[in-house]
Amino acid sequence: MKTSTTSRLYALDGLRLLCALAVALFHYSCSWRIDGVNPPEHFLPQASHVFIYGFLGVEVFFLISGFAIGMSAWDRTLRGFTAARVARLYPAFWVSVLLTAAVVTVLPVTTGVPVSGIPALGDVLVNLTMLAEPLEVPLVDTVYWTLWIELRFYLMFAVLVAWGATYRRVAGFATVWLVAASAGPLLPDWTDVVIMPEFAPYFAIGVALCLMRRYGPTPWLWALVAGGWALTLPRLVVRTAGLHPGFAVPVAPSLVIVTVAVVALTVIALGGTDRWDVPWLAVAGALTYPFYLLHQRIGYSLIRTGHDVTGWPVWLLLSGTVVVLLTAAWSVHRFVERPLAPRLRRLVAGSHSSKVVPAPASLRADTSPP
Repeated sequence: MKTSTTSRLYALDGLRLLCALAVALFHYSCSWRIDGVNPPEHFLPQASHVFIYGFLGVEVFFLISGFAIGMSAWDRTLRGFTAARVARLYPAFWVSVLLTAAVVTVLPVTTGVPVSGIPALGDVLVNLTMLAEPLEVPLVDTVYWTLWIELRFYLMFAVLVAWGATYRRVAGFATVWLVAASAGPLLPDWTDVVIMPEFAPYFAIGVALCLMRRYGPTPWLWALVAGGWALTLPRLVVRTAGLHPGFAVPVAPSLVIVTVAVVALTVIALGGTDRWDVPWLAVAGALTYPFYLLHQRIGYSLIRTGHDVTGWPVWLLLSGTVVVLLTAAWSVHRFVERPLAPRLRRLVAGSHSSKVVPAPASLRADTSPP
């Protein structure tokens, strides 16, 4: 039986923010040295072994993106789809790039971090295009690497929108993409730019679940979800093995976390949470994207400065930094995204703006992953 496509999916909003917080805790506790010298275990001997799995927030974001973009792109014109994506991505991104560049200039952190240095003005300007990575310009904040992954997915989905999205075409797209991702080692290296074999299964699962929500489950869609999940497993082994935080990181929890995420998104897609009425989760979902963009380098600067100046416990510094940046994210959403996004959407949509079909209410606050 086909599920509703119009009720707001509060569970999806909550899952988004949970992913962003997980990524932040991973970065704050495991991907750098808080005092510039000691490894993560020194300050967080137990918590670091849990927070290390926060890196999987990125994978879950890609799952959500496949689902959310598929749902929000339906019944749109190509110009309408483009306008919606530009309006959603760029306002918060522009402000976050400028804020991050300003903070790391005033409060630079040069030791024990994966990214350091004061960004040059030219690099900042290129970053504002969201194309710094393909142009081989240093990222103002390395978390932006996920945006280049997202942009390539949007471009592929835009082809479907231009062609006319139907069940067979979208399911066929997801199937071909999964087959290509599984054949990655047999294909020329240059195809990786398009196929993105490391992350394609997550998007494909999300797209299949989008179709389940619109049309109901079918054997074809269940096969896509199962096949995509199976392809994630060896990729998770490689991703987990590449962390090197200074202590052993078992792979099994990674497999369990992603499996639970796939199950959770399946439940959401099939209507299991449609009766949830938790309006504050809509706010949580809206904060996710700006929080993700702001959290890493600004967080490093705040935590290091707080540690050096106050000597407060690390757990308090981490918690306080999350609160500060959630507040900053709310400010970006309230004073930048809300007023600017509709204007930017109308500008890009042009004379066709009145013909653009609104996204389902459940997905109007869709965000891009960490």
